[in-house]
Parts: sequence; structure tokens; C-alpha cells
Amino acid sequence: MNIFEDGFSINIGNLLDLVVGVGLKILFLILAFAILAPIGRKIIVSTLHKATSKQKISESRVTTLEKLLLNIFSYTLIFLFIVMLFGIFDVPFGPLLASAGVVGLAIGFGAQGLVSDIVTGFFILLEKQIEVGDYVTTGGYSGIVEEVGLRTTQIRGFDGTLNFVPNRDVMGVSNHSRGNMRALVDIGISYDDNIDQAMQVLQTICEEFQTDARFIDGPDVLGVQAFGSSEIVLRVLGKTENMEQWGAERDMRKRIKEAFDANGIEIPFPHQVNITKNN
Repeated sequence: MNIFEDGFSINIGNLLDLVVGVGLKILFLILAFAILAPIGRKIIVSTLHKATSKQKISESRVTTLEKLLLNIFSYTLIFLFIVMLFGIFDVPFGPLLASAGVVGLAIGFGAQGLVSDIVTGFFILLEKQIEVGDYVTTGGYSGIVEEVGLRTTQIRGFDGTLNFVPNRDVMGVSNHSRGNMRALVDIGISYDDNIDQAMQVLQTICEEFQTDARFIDGPDVLGVQAFGSSEIVLRVLGKTENMEQWGAERDMRKRIKEAFDANGIEIPFPHQVNITKNN
């Protein structure tokens, strides 16, 4: 059966065959990529772990490289999918790339940020500035690094917010997870209390925590740190494992409060005095 329109005849049967054929090709392409994507990810992960198992590479470094390679793999799959999709529709991809180059020149200035993100991302990985699992402060954000990608670095704040920081904004990095951390506790006592007695109580508490697995060195009483407006500040310091300093500090503060109460040592707090004048 033929339909005539504007001098052209379109065979409905051939058109249906063409549509069905193209549809089947697209479906097959989607299924192929749906199967290939998880297999490729598993191959990347297993190959990376095998390659690094015999070398002295930290687990955080392996995780960082793993996420980056998976990121590159995803971008590559998307590019191949688009190329093969154009092939199904018999659209030549070469001229498109050439025209894209011309367009690229026009928008090159607008894409400088993207190029800067990618280049900076490679330098971040090359110099090992940050890795997945590190506690860092950079770009106006503080938190745990969850992913270092080609374009952005993902930092999850302690309130649970996931921040996507462009790599070009990762400047002046403060990495709080390199080497041993410090558990530092400043505690104030009243000017009327005996400093030597308070330091002795603190040292007893420090000796209790010296058997704590979180501490690598100390803790020890350093002595008088400062004279406040209503308190004498004593300092306790110890070295801990990475990311263990906060829990250790909390436990020490609780134990110090209990010990000071038991020994009658006052921890000063603000007082308000009301003076009434009578005429």
C-alpha cells in the first residue's frame, strides 16, 4: 500500500520495518550497556585491588583511585553510547566532532572553569593532598572527603550535608588526618583552689587514660595555660589515633568533672550579681 504526499511515496511496510529495526538496535544497545557497566566496574575494582595488594598503599588511597577510575569509566561509557547511538541512525559522527571543535572555540572561554577543575583534580591526586576518608578544611568547607572526581570533590560536613566543591576551589587545604592527632583539654579552676592539688588530680586521670588504646602518647598535664577573668586554665595534652581525638577529649572532660567534684575543686561558671540601691 502506498501513500502519495508532495510527490513522494512512502511504503508503510518498509517504514514499519525500519522503525522496528532501529527500535530493536536501540534496545539491544541499552541492554548491552546495562550488562557491561556493572561488569566493567567489578573488573576495575578487582584489578585495582590485585595491583595494590602487593604494594604499600593506604586503604584511603586505593579507595580514592577506585572512585576516580569508576568516574572515568562512566564518562567513557556515556561517550561510547552516544557514538553508537548516532551510528544506529546513520548520522556521521566525524563532521559533528569537527563542528563541535568550531563551537568549542566559541565557548572556550566559558569552559575554562571545567578545564581548570579537571587539571586541578589530577594535581590533587598526584600530590596526594586529600584522599577519601580524610578530614579536611578547604574551599570554605570542613568535613570528611567522600569522593575526589574529575570535576568536583565531595566533602560531607559533620551535620550530614554533602558539599560538592569544584576542584578549582580546593585551595589552601588543611588536612587534619595526616599523622597522629592531638587530644587537647583545657579546664578552668577557681582562683581560690590549690593549683598543685588540681594538677595532681588531673595527672591521676591522665594515668587512667594512658592505657586507653586510642592514645599513642600520653595524655599528660602540661600545667597552667592561661589566667582568665575568673579562672586559672590548666591544659592536658595527648597524641591519639586519627579521628579518635574528639571521643577521647569528651571522655576526659567527663572524667575530670567527676574527679573535681569528688575533690571539691570548683570549675568556675558565670555569676550574675544584682545590687539594689535604696534612697
